[in-house]
Amino acid sequence: MDTSKIIALDLDGTLLNDQQQISSKSQDVLKKIQDQGHKIIITTGRPYRSALPYYQQLELETPLITFNGALTTLPGKKWVHEKEYTIDKSYLVDLVDRQEEVQADFIVSEYRKKFFVHQQDVSSLDPQLLGVDKITAQHQLIPQKITKNPNAILFQTRFKDSDGLAQELMNYYQGEMTVSSWGGPYNILECTPKGVHKARALKYLLDLYQKQPAELIAFGDQLNDKEMLAFAGTGYAMQNANTKLIDYADQQIQWTNQEDGVAQQLGQLFL
Repeated sequence: MDTSKIIALDLDGTLLNDQQQISSKSQDVLKKIQDQGHKIIITTGRPYRSALPYYQQLELETPLITFNGALTTLPGKKWVHEKEYTIDKSYLVDLVDRQEEVQADFIVSEYRKKFFVHQQDVSSLDPQLLGVDKITAQHQLIPQKITKNPNAILFQTRFKDSDGLAQELMNYYQGEMTVSSWGGPYNILECTPKGVHKARALKYLLDLYQKQPAELIAFGDQLNDKEMLAFAGTGYAMQNANTKLIDYADQQIQWTNQEDGVAQQLGQLFL
């Protein structure tokens, strides 16, 4: 009888510490759990290229879920089950026009292998966030470059209540985009296609693996994790989680991301 689990891990504010690193302890615990036959699925709002180094660090061979579920792929391989969703580019154009209104330091149009940035404050954007060492002129967003629908749109806002702004934007766009906040040190909102979220991508993978939600364990810290934690058989909110997320989780663990919370909880469960 197959008793293996699918373990879905958010990155920022969850698996990653505040220095945007996977600790040696977390890496060791996840390796031992993989050796037991359990599948680790990175499930993040980050762009593909920004999540890939962590995937490689953990030496994973499982699918990778990025853009909050808008792209599910198997890195390094041609995979017939790849799934991708995009946003109508007209919403990108409109959001750029409203940059002052949403108090955005920068707006990024995201694709799997490239991105374009519309920014006012150059110093506000950490290139590593986008998986590159430097933002160059080729990354600048100009109207002529808006030829394809993006996988996601993300922007850093100066609004203190970013969750409130996310809800306002979803109302403004009449539900045609899902808008949610990232975890970790960035005050970033991410726009993904209507109806796309982490739980939808995970359900797709569960069907492929012939698994049930009861066999899914998930960890998260922000409201972009709410569907995932509610969908999972066991959904864990980090100790540092957004308080609005707690109601969607089965349990709030006692450790933060700075305290290797994911590794601590998984160690209790499996080691």
